Amino acid sequence: MGLPLGIAFATSGLSVSIYDIDKDALETVGKGNMPFLEKNAGDLLKKSIGKTLFTSSDPKVISDSKFIIIVIGTPVDEHLNPKFTLMKTFLDSIMPYLRDGQYIVLRSTVFPGTTEIVNEFIKQRGLKLHVTFCPERVAQGNTIEELTTLPQIVSGFEREAVEHVSNLFKNLSKDIIVLSPTEAELAKLFTNTWRYIQFAIANQFYMIADAYGLDFYRIYNAIVYKYPRAKGFPPAGFAAGPCLFKDTMQVAAFNNNAFFLGHAAMLVNEGLPNFIVEKLKRNYGLKDKVVGILGMAFKADNDDKRESLSYKLKKILEIESRKVLCSDVYIKDKEFIEADQLVRKADIVILATPHREYANLVIENKILIDIWNFYAKRGSAE
Repeated sequence: MGLPLGIAFATSGLSVSIYDIDKDALETVGKGNMPFLEKNAGDLLKKSIGKTLFTSSDPKVISDSKFIIIVIGTPVDEHLNPKFTLMKTFLDSIMPYLRDGQYIVLRSTVFPGTTEIVNEFIKQRGLKLHVTFCPERVAQGNTIEELTTLPQIVSGFEREAVEHVSNLFKNLSKDIIVLSPTEAELAKLFTNTWRYIQFAIANQFYMIADAYGLDFYRIYNAIVYKYPRAKGFPPAGFAAGPCLFKDTMQVAAFNNNAFFLGHAAMLVNEGLPNFIVEKLKRNYGLKDKVVGILGMAFKADNDDKRESLSYKLKKILEIESRKVLCSDVYIKDKEFIEADQLVRKADIVILATPHREYANLVIENKILIDIWNFYAKRGSAE
């Protein structure tokens, strides 16, 4: 999220320095090349790099900045509890380069109370900085557009900090919403958790319908057709990625694990790959079958594989089937094969990620698992 934000600010005319310890990534960006897919970002990067946008692996650039935007969030450990160690380690590493009067902007999702902890952490080291939290709420792949069309949430501990940081984000959007730091932290977590629960409802309904031999999408289409109260009802599909599951678990941890709806959503969404495999075992048998997984990214038209359920599906199938083939148009992996080759070799094809490039694939005389209803909508496969 840091690079698109830097590009957006640089495009608005501000002077932006991107600091990172990954020198390879900095070299790529310095040449005007995006290291990942992000719509419209490539052209804007080429126009701004070396003019209003600069890269550096030298932390001294921190000292020269009025606003320091930190895009390190709060990860969860193997027990799904938040870890503050990474944030504290990072702050210790940049402490020699901070100076009084600067504005710290925490941008990535953090556990509730983290902004206050960071504020106290800095105060204890004798620095007079203005600590704020301004969560990103963009959809990956559409970041550049949404940075200028979505309202920006701003929070801080002093009026001066809120005013200055609000003016900073007004370079992107005139629509500013002011909250307290804890309110802003929960606003971000609640947003992602709401999405995760929505997907879980759709997936649970999909499994119920399928268990009774019914077509979920005939029911779904009947519900949503010209019915405004079902506008937010998503289709079934893998709900994954680096945010939704993690943030749902952070809400649970914040509420002393008394978040039964969130835990139920986790069981449903994380259980969907198992449901698919059990269905295949029951209906077709798997021990003598070659299974192909189309799409390994965590969502369509994207190259991000973090926390993708396609990989969980792959692990299960490697135990249950004769062979597993994988393909993705955006992710480079020497073990992956081309999509048409996968379709030709597989007995069973599972559309795990509905990339638009798969729309015209001809999938005939194969067992096709399409939980997204992608091909039925496009009429491109049988």
